[in-house]
Amino acid sequence: MKRLFIFIAFSVASTAAFTQKVHVNTFLGIANYQGDLQKSRFTFSQARLAAGLGLSYEITDQFLLRAGYMTGKITGDDKLNNRTAIRNLNFTSNISEGNLMGEYYFKNLYQYSLSPYVFAGVAIYHFDPYTEDSLGAKYFLEPLSTEGQGFVSGVNNYKLTQFSIPFGAGIKFALSDNVRIGFEIGMRKLFTDYIDDISTRYVDDDLLLANRGAKAVELAFRGDELKNGLTYPAAGSQRGAKAKDVYYFSGISLSFRLPGGGSKSLSAGGSKGGSKMGCPTRVY
Repeated sequence: MKRLFIFIAFSVASTAAFTQKVHVNTFLGIANYQGDLQKSRFTFSQARLAAGLGLSYEITDQFLLRAGYMTGKITGDDKLNNRTAIRNLNFTSNISEGNLMGEYYFKNLYQYSLSPYVFAGVAIYHFDPYTEDSLGAKYFLEPLSTEGQGFVSGVNNYKLTQFSIPFGAGIKFALSDNVRIGFEIGMRKLFTDYIDDISTRYVDDDLLLANRGAKAVELAFRGDELKNGLTYPAAGSQRGAKAKDVYYFSGISLSFRLPGGGSKSLSAGGSKGGSKMGCPTRVY
């Protein structure tokens, strides 16, 4: 019985110590992208709502391991870009992402009220670009092989679920030992140029028609919808710029430390901003 009591006491103490290091994270902000339909590195133009949820674990007071799920929507439209308006393409895609990252704070938020931080890691994400035709009917673009993916030599189908490298920076304010609020911008380095379904050159329209049908030809080039006399471009002419796309999330984060051990900022002496009585206070 004594051993059982000791085991239970040790388990409770260990659990309390573990949960004291765990933070529940929430995120609300915007998603956006850079690619063939939006050239700006960072812009609020065409941004859409994004949200996230996750957990962080304190390896130290200033280095955390963070895992989370993010979701949002990205979009782009040639009508908003003078240089490519005659192409008249557009897309929208939902983004779902799971990530694992390290997060480093330049100051200890148990001692200071405010700290910048940086983060980086790995992620797996899913996208699926779609558009609407001139009648408003929705079509997913990947099955249409608009650049000859899957039937032109050297042009492979792109995968809708891929890996990325997330990285970014932010600033966070400690409302208390248990509650933090911040703002961050997180970029995603991608290994595809097809998140907007545009990458290289136009495929021959007769070949596209034979392999994927009339709707694929219609949505591979839409300049003729502008009634400007343009017709489908010659095979091999430039459709997009072959550079990898980027998407990003930016917004407000709010985190809550799980209960399990009281105030850390009042538990040790000798830190910056500490009181003469040996109970440090947070520096504001």
